[in-house]
Amino acid sequence: MMLLNLPVNLVLPLFAQASQVAPDYTRQWVVLGFSVLVALVALVMFSYNTKAGIIARATTKEAVRQPVFLLALGLESFFLVLNTFLPFFSLGEDVKMLMSCGLETILISSLLIAVWTASTSVADEIEGKTAMTLLSKPITRQQFIIGKYVGILQTLIFYIVPVSLVFLALIYYKVGYDAKESSKEIPETAEVLAVVLSVVPALFMVCLEVAVLTAISVAISTRLPMVVNLSTCFAIYVVANLVPKLVESGVVRLELVAFMGRLIATVLPALDLLNTQGAVATGQTIPPIYLATAAVYSACYAAAAILVAFISFEDRDLA
Repeated sequence: MMLLNLPVNLVLPLFAQASQVAPDYTRQWVVLGFSVLVALVALVMFSYNTKAGIIARATTKEAVRQPVFLLALGLESFFLVLNTFLPFFSLGEDVKMLMSCGLETILISSLLIAVWTASTSVADEIEGKTAMTLLSKPITRQQFIIGKYVGILQTLIFYIVPVSLVFLALIYYKVGYDAKESSKEIPETAEVLAVVLSVVPALFMVCLEVAVLTAISVAISTRLPMVVNLSTCFAIYVVANLVPKLVESGVVRLELVAFMGRLIATVLPALDLLNTQGAVATGQTIPPIYLATAAVYSACYAAAAILVAFISFEDRDLA
């Protein structure tokens, strides 16, 4: 316990000075950040010390080298810069509009990368008989699926991290830029950093949302090609965000329709709970315990989706 508190006590004063977003949650933020760091270290250890990790590294290396990945990275950065200088006519709320649009853009583009990588690395290898050659070696089908999923997650890390850094830098610039344009007093560095740090929890939730949809995409890729995979994932994204709200609002009067709505809301991932763009746009603070609970839920749902992928791929004819 003392070893766990040591890094917390070292980082806590620095973090408390830089962050003014949620001072009551400072220790929880540090513990959550330390847990994410441990998870990343475990991911690296998995990639270099297991058979599935070999597949994961090969999947990541192949995906990052593709022109589509670099094109998406460049286009995403371009649209973020464009949003920074594009007037939203929001009566002084351009920074919040930039946050909301930027988070949605990162989410959609990351989902496109995830579905594309899952289709090219799973569905295309199955159709091209490459998977049969790989599975002729001492590698099980379960290791193949896990390796592909972890490889796609690593690809998304290489995509989301640089894009997020560009996004945060643009928000930092936008706060001062809008103050100058409105002839207001330029905010202090601590205030600007507080605005920038308020977006980080939403970026974390975007990563969780993409991780869940990636697991679903991998499960679909074991049976269906890219076009069907892409259409299904985006349909799940839309329905999973809308149906729970309709069920909770009580606008559905027919009992059968309401039952189907509750069933769909139960089976599909609760993406509406992972969507925190509205909270960021309205200036609300996201508690660390909410992020931790969302992370546990996302891990459980992704594990269930990967289990479905195991079952679907187990009897798939590769010959």
